Amino acid sequence: MITGLGLATVWVLDQDSAKEFFTEKLGLELRYDMTLGEGGMRWVTVGAKNQPELQLTLMVPGPPSLDPESADQLKALIAKGVLGAGAFNTDDCHAAHRELTAKGVTFLQEPQKRPYGIEAIFRDDSGNWYSLTQRFDELDESADWND
Repeated sequence: MITGLGLATVWVLDQDSAKEFFTEKLGLELRYDMTLGEGGMRWVTVGAKNQPELQLTLMVPGPPSLDPESADQLKALIAKGVLGAGAFNTDDCHAAHRELTAKGVTFLQEPQKRPYGIEAIFRDDSGNWYSLTQRFDELDESADWND
């Protein structure tokens, strides 16, 4: 039986740059940065300090998981900025938005009220976009989806 999600892949264009973005700008902690076997794949994972059971692996598209053609296609989509890579939770979206903006994080959407919470949208340094969400305990069906 599945008990939860433990690892999620975030495709990035440069692991060093992504590691810096996720740890220094977003405040996630570095869990692993190692090479698997001699000359093997680099394994970089980060996670929220209060969520030790979940890690994000920061992976550059390529072997051994992707053939060269697929890797090139995925890199093009990342660079184009069309991939959404998830949602980060926060207790105060407005405060987190101000803090992350001051650290140089690029936001595509400032905090806005949605039926599920207050949400802002930002990009990582590779081009992936994320939701930053202060979730409501219950849906507010009076809130507009399109503000």
